[in-house]
Amino acid sequence: MKVESFFGLVNIWYDSEPVNVAMVLTITRSPPPHIPSAFTINNNRNGYSANHHSHSRLLLLLNECADMSQLKQIHAHTLRATTTHNPHALFLYSRILHFSSLADIDYACRVFDQIESPNSFVWNTLIRAYARSSERKEEAILLYCRMLEEGIVMPDKHTYPFVLKACAYLFALFEGRQVHAQLLKLGYESDVYVNNSLIHLYGTCGCLDLAQKIFETMPERSVVSWNAIIDACVRLGEFDTALKLFGEMQNMFEPDGYTMQSVIRACAGLGALSLGMWAHACLLRKCRAEMVGDVLVNNCFVDMYCKCGSWEIAQQVFERMPKRDVNSWNSMILGLAMHGKAKAALEYFDRMVRTERFVPDSITFVGVLGACNHRGLVSEGRHYFDMMITEYKIEPQLQHYGCLVDLLARAGLIDEALKLVSDMPIKPDVVIWRSLLDACCKKNAGVELSEEMASQILESEGEDSSGVYVLLSRVYASARRWDDVGLIRKLMTDKGVTKEPGCSSIEIDGTSHEFLAGDTSHPQTKQIYQVLDVIKERLESVGHVPDVSQAPLIDELIDEKHHALRLHSERLAIAFGLLSLKPGMPIRIFKNLRVCDDCHKVTKLISRIYNVEIIVRDRARFHHFKDGSCSCMDYW
Repeated sequence: MKVESFFGLVNIWYDSEPVNVAMVLTITRSPPPHIPSAFTINNNRNGYSANHHSHSRLLLLLNECADMSQLKQIHAHTLRATTTHNPHALFLYSRILHFSSLADIDYACRVFDQIESPNSFVWNTLIRAYARSSERKEEAILLYCRMLEEGIVMPDKHTYPFVLKACAYLFALFEGRQVHAQLLKLGYESDVYVNNSLIHLYGTCGCLDLAQKIFETMPERSVVSWNAIIDACVRLGEFDTALKLFGEMQNMFEPDGYTMQSVIRACAGLGALSLGMWAHACLLRKCRAEMVGDVLVNNCFVDMYCKCGSWEIAQQVFERMPKRDVNSWNSMILGLAMHGKAKAALEYFDRMVRTERFVPDSITFVGVLGACNHRGLVSEGRHYFDMMITEYKIEPQLQHYGCLVDLLARAGLIDEALKLVSDMPIKPDVVIWRSLLDACCKKNAGVELSEEMASQILESEGEDSSGVYVLLSRVYASARRWDDVGLIRKLMTDKGVTKEPGCSSIEIDGTSHEFLAGDTSHPQTKQIYQVLDVIKERLESVGHVPDVSQAPLIDELIDEKHHALRLHSERLAIAFGLLSLKPGMPIRIFKNLRVCDDCHKVTKLISRIYNVEIIVRDRARFHHFKDGSCSCMDYW
């Protein structure tokens, strides 16, 4: 800023733009339209009248200020009418700082530097502005450090929520813990707002134990406190804990939109459709109308229904939304892609960009490419990948390359997939190498190429990855290189590497039941195994012969392999579903691993034999089994 004075006229320069105070502050009966109507301060040969430029009048003008242009004019007069070291003018300057911090943070910084003795409110205003900015959050921490170094004004309880928010956004756990220690020294450990910010910090940084400790020791809690701890649990995958806390919260507080978003995400993570539907009904029944129509809440519902296997309800929620944003379309496209509804996903994309005129982002194209991948639409995948780069100027990320590599490799175009990987401007991750190894295994692409893929995975992920050993052993078994199969087994034993156990869950009457492969811990184990025996007999009666190619490595005898396949976790869950659900009700299974070939064939047969719809969400996608066929068309 530069100030020039000529014969009582003051020009104040901001960003090379002069503001002539004498001109803009002259009384007129019809003030210029860019000046607030309350501006009635005059200028005459005798100078400014003290009665006319009182602080209250300037504050009134600030309250009517609509943009930065007006603020600069008010600021210009303030600089002439007052001094920054005048304690009576400090509040006025703090209001100017507050207004400018919301619109132009650089201007706010210059205002801050003019104030000779800023109080804690002034410091907090600029710290908050930095904490709320999208790209300058680290400066909130730096300004807090400067505040401590100068030592003239100490932080107060209003300072820490802003600083901790910046630490959480930057995942600055080390700095956040130092801030935590400092606020403890100053005695703010009982403040509810400070504790809420600490819960958010530790939850965001993955320290759920610390977040829970703070929550449990809080002398006072608010709705925000409950929301913060529930969100932390959901963020870190503790979905059951989140729903338990939600149940406790309802005894004290009414849930708000933030609560419901976390609860819905927990239901999506568990695949708990009935709980999700209950949460939806609860929101419709108890919450305000604006929350029911809230875009973020409805986006969560679309995502939840898709992840719980009910894309039809997700579609209904989407179509009834009063307002949508890009994330709404992304949720719908990603959900349809996950269910193998490639045609519908691409139609929604076309409607999004052609009819509704939304501009797709990188996540949109993850969904579009994923839809092509799940249906094996190679030419369409190439087309949309090129469209993303040329038409929308979106630089491909690893997820985009991963979708296209997997699409090409699973279609048998391994050479083209390898060329794409070699031409990538970024280093491929372990997911891409796994896709190539899996394709090599299924397409019998050769031992040497498979070994190269395996070495890349081990280099990226470490030598304790069980998946690569299992896939490589199948490659050797397909080539009848039994000595190498034995070597793989020995390596796994020597390194203590074990195959990741399959785990499947099924929800019955709002309760989630989990099964591991060969599980005998369930209270109804005896009845479950009796159902499995009946299923085995009925499968044999229709001529099913088990495919033992993907049985566990430790099994030597064919009969033992057959037995191991029969006890895969999803089969235990299906048997429990047949035992517990009413006839005609769909069975919804959620598995942590990909479905093996034999279980896929068996589930198709069970759906026909028992006339039941079975929905299985594995690590990669949804499978809808009905009348002896699967929605994936045996392409997964």
